[in-house]
Amino acid sequence: MTPAELSRTVLRSVRGAVEERELSVPVPARIVVQPPPRPGCGDYASNVALQLAKPAGRPAREVAEILRKRLAGTAGIDRVEIAGPGFLNFTLGDGALVALVRDVLAQGTAYGDRSAGDGPVAGRISISTGTSTGRVSAGRPGGARAAVVGEVLERIGAAAGRTGRDDGHPALVPVPDDLATLTARLGADEARWILLRPAAHDPVRVPERPVQRESNPRFRVQYAHARTRALVRNAADLGFLSEPGGVGAPAADGSGAELRPAPASSHALHTLLAGHPSVVEAAARLRAPDRLVRHLEATADAFFRWHDDCPPLPVGEQKPLAVHRARLALAEATGTVLANGLRLLGISAPEHL
Repeated sequence: MTPAELSRTVLRSVRGAVEERELSVPVPARIVVQPPPRPGCGDYASNVALQLAKPAGRPAREVAEILRKRLAGTAGIDRVEIAGPGFLNFTLGDGALVALVRDVLAQGTAYGDRSAGDGPVAGRISISTGTSTGRVSAGRPGGARAAVVGEVLERIGAAAGRTGRDDGHPALVPVPDDLATLTARLGADEARWILLRPAAHDPVRVPERPVQRESNPRFRVQYAHARTRALVRNAADLGFLSEPGGVGAPAADGSGAELRPAPASSHALHTLLAGHPSVVEAAARLRAPDRLVRHLEATADAFFRWHDDCPPLPVGEQKPLAVHRARLALAEATGTVLANGLRLLGISAPEHL
């Protein structure tokens, strides 16, 4: 279940409460659900009850309880809890997590990209030469940063279904170097990354040289993608493929069934994968490619934490089990999201690193 699907589910519960006269409020156009601010509060949270409390003329926790009862037992939702003054915290069921992985793998390059398969987006520039193949010009006002940001925003806009909309360009702090100079010093991928990572109002920090280790966020994201592809290759060598399923600890009897539920690192990774389409949409709407950059960093970091908790490959003489196939599927889905995001940024997603 993605945030958009959960939002629609909560919205239906509000509409049902209004239709059955449990609440007397205008039905909102949309409901925001997002990851909670701290661990231990479920997979997603919403402040919808707080928003509806005043027009309903009732305490927020009372409104939250009405919605909680309606949402309890909904397919894909394991628990709905009320926190603080009236926040709703949602914990997704394992079935929803498995369905998400299956959906990401089925959509492939189209996950989070409505333009997938439509061919190249106009305005792509060659960063190696600083020349333009479309409307975007490396010599536009604002220099190298404006050129790269403008090109990427066009591609992100197409991915979010905003093709043809003139939303303008953000006011950027420029960089003194031109594109060709940055590329010669740092390489194409690193040059793009440093230009796209800061928010529009923040300056670009240009390193003396690229750093090929995990302290470099760009390297970490690319390494995470390369690691997912290596896992798929290594699994094939061991004679098994991915199959979405439960990723918790396997049973001691060798059956491959789960002995313990998936750890918190698994839920955190699932949440980031589910949020990828929403991040692309927000990056397009707010004209902020840095949102996608930071989402990819968070996804890569979550992947490494989960990988340490739940090794996708058998260890030693252990035979491949169903849980290994499920973990491999989650790793493969992570690689899909990372590759899709890097492609929108115009940065390579290496198979080997």
